[in-house]
Amino acid sequence: MIKGIAIGFVLGIAAFAGSLFCYFAAGMAPVTTANPPIPFEKKLANMALDAHIEKQLTVQSPVSPDEGTFLAGVSVYKQHCAICHGLPGRMPSDYATTMYPNANGIRLSGMPAFRTQAERHAVLAGQSIGCPRE
Repeated sequence: MIKGIAIGFVLGIAAFAGSLFCYFAAGMAPVTTANPPIPFEKKLANMALDAHIEKQLTVQSPVSPDEGTFLAGVSVYKQHCAICHGLPGRMPSDYATTMYPNANGIRLSGMPAFRTQAERHAVLAGQSIGCPRE
């Protein structure tokens, strides 16, 4: 009895995995920006993002909160971030308004990585003095 249940369970999981593979391999998954997200896509992506942010959380910034840090962060933001995320008091660029997904800094979204943790913290410090935050 238990052996039959275990075999049925394994076969059920194998059938589900095979069906899922065929669904994606046959090109049936919605991959264009005009398609709505697949079920649970947003929930799973947000769950992964929240877990990553929690994992990366630091109690104290490794850079000093001084004018040089703020200006360095603003400079990096203007060079690499403003085209998509915008500047205070300015309309979004044409490039930013046509992006999908919206500018959000998520993997595979086209946003470049920070070169160092210090650069990341400097940009965050720059946001605290007036650069926009999503």
